Amino acid sequence: MDRKYHASSGLPGLTPASQERREQSIRFAGFRLDADGSLFRGEALLHLPPRELAALRLLLANAGQIVTPLQLKQALWGDVHVTGDSVPRCLSSLRARLQPDDCIQTVYKRGYRLLAKVRPLDAPQAEVLPRLAIPPFATGIGVPEHLGTVIAEESIARLSNSARPLVSMLARDSIFNLAQCGMTAQKIGEALRADLVLAGTVRAFPAHFRLRAEMIRVSDGVQIWVEDLLMDRTRIAGSEVELVRRLNFRLNTGLGAGLVSDAQKTDAAASSTEDAPATQEIEIHHTPLDRSAEKVSISASAAEPEMELSPLRREAYELFLRGHYEWQTLERHRMQDGLQHLTRAAELDPSLIAAKVDLVHLCVTQGIYGFMPPTVVADLVQRTADSVPGFPIQAERMLPALAWVNAHFDRDLPAALSAFELSAHLPHDPWITRLRSMFALSRHRFREAIDLLRSAIEQDPYSPWLQNRLAWACHLDGQAVESVDRVERIMRQSPRHEGTALYGSMILAFNGDAARAVRLAEDLAQQEPYFDLADVVHAYALACAGRTADARAILERLQWLSRERYVLRSFIPAVHVALGDLDAAIADLHAANELRCPWFLQTLADPRLKPLHGHPEFEQLKSILAGMEAQVQNNASLQA
Repeated sequence: MDRKYHASSGLPGLTPASQERREQSIRFAGFRLDADGSLFRGEALLHLPPRELAALRLLLANAGQIVTPLQLKQALWGDVHVTGDSVPRCLSSLRARLQPDDCIQTVYKRGYRLLAKVRPLDAPQAEVLPRLAIPPFATGIGVPEHLGTVIAEESIARLSNSARPLVSMLARDSIFNLAQCGMTAQKIGEALRADLVLAGTVRAFPAHFRLRAEMIRVSDGVQIWVEDLLMDRTRIAGSEVELVRRLNFRLNTGLGAGLVSDAQKTDAAASSTEDAPATQEIEIHHTPLDRSAEKVSISASAAEPEMELSPLRREAYELFLRGHYEWQTLERHRMQDGLQHLTRAAELDPSLIAAKVDLVHLCVTQGIYGFMPPTVVADLVQRTADSVPGFPIQAERMLPALAWVNAHFDRDLPAALSAFELSAHLPHDPWITRLRSMFALSRHRFREAIDLLRSAIEQDPYSPWLQNRLAWACHLDGQAVESVDRVERIMRQSPRHEGTALYGSMILAFNGDAARAVRLAEDLAQQEPYFDLADVVHAYALACAGRTADARAILERLQWLSRERYVLRSFIPAVHVALGDLDAAIADLHAANELRCPWFLQTLADPRLKPLHGHPEFEQLKSILAGMEAQVQNNASLQA
């Protein structure tokens, strides 16, 4: 990291109080900046890129005074040559992240000035807010399948992004996973050590839907209040806005007082263990499949209730809601339906940025799953990003997906690193964290990925994908015992999740438990008949179990399929290695490289391919990543 990002208090004309202020937490405009550089809006941690953090510190240290572009340039870049628009771009991005953007004033031809009042925070410990969980709302007959999930997701997003939050929102992935497992709202709250749970139902009537929400105090199960909202069947946009308004009113009138337990005040981190809490050893039994979904700020693109949507925009919004729900089922055909809905929504209303964000995440996920060729993924992601005016500020949540394409399709590691750096401030999100961790694994930075996943699990302890990805990261890092231990724990926590079967089957088969691996893989293949990766891990487990004929039959079927459509090939070499056919493994690795399979780079570090180490062609393939890393070093040398 460039140490010149840190602002210097010795610049000419600047107040020398910056060093003193940096040593303590300070408050301004609803934010808190701690001495270590952590920026909070309420209890929500905001991640600023290093240069924007340095610019903010410089403005805070000289609040009310004009800081010139030259002073900012020297503080942020030192003697490194940068273009003339570097400072304005940095300040523009900082403004957009802070919100409201009138916090920083541009003084024509002179510089920038922080208008907010800045005061030191005397109390070392921030106020602990009530912890709130919002599971998906239950839906009755005649209610669109997606509606209960959408209302809960948007309520979570709005409360999380509030400038002055009144509650601390718990991670939606853990909440939704526990709900999918059949746990009641009360039990979800207990498992996550919440203070409050907002549960709800949506029922259909001839002319409207009725949304009933109830707030439950977890400590004793008491229903604190109930709200009923009537929604016109043709005008559901904005229902979650009204729900959040009513919730904020209740909280502002004193609902949160006294709800935070003494244990949480003294040890807030106790609720965020990376495994299920010791007192909450849960045996979870899923309905057929637990489906992860991404928290999307739908209301950012939807009109407020008092604003009238045109018929065209209303149609776009409805298509977006359906597409948002369908693609996250992670079922091949439903994801295709989601793609069509989101594409059409973006065409009808180009200002519906949330649909475009969903579209790029859908494309990358389909590429990772093997449902879409990398060439198509790269084209759709780039075209969607290009269609957003003011990108990336207006759609910064697209950046990790774009970085993924830069790295895995274009093999442009500097561009990928730049996009990830621009989005480094984004908080944990199921899809963004997934891409960040996969990127670290592709670079063979296993400890970095493990640390990232552990940190996310502290916030989202029951997320099956995070737990399974951590087991896989330990496997790639050569931590065989740890990876198996994690699989065992995940199988107790989320036995029916597809990620448990996918990663668990490979890890268990590699570590000598082929019989159980075969059972896991068979279940996955039956549940996901159009999921090629399920067939590949099944073939690997069969090969490890000595059932070579069955394994070869699966490979032969996949070979025939590849003549008709795209087949993800990155995991097939491990099957050939288990069958003792090293030449076939090398051939498939070459094919995966040529097709730009998204798993290819991390596959090169897979311990299952150890018999290929030293093979000239395998070492040549490994040099691809080394060349990409060398490009980064060369660029850094040129900028130094």
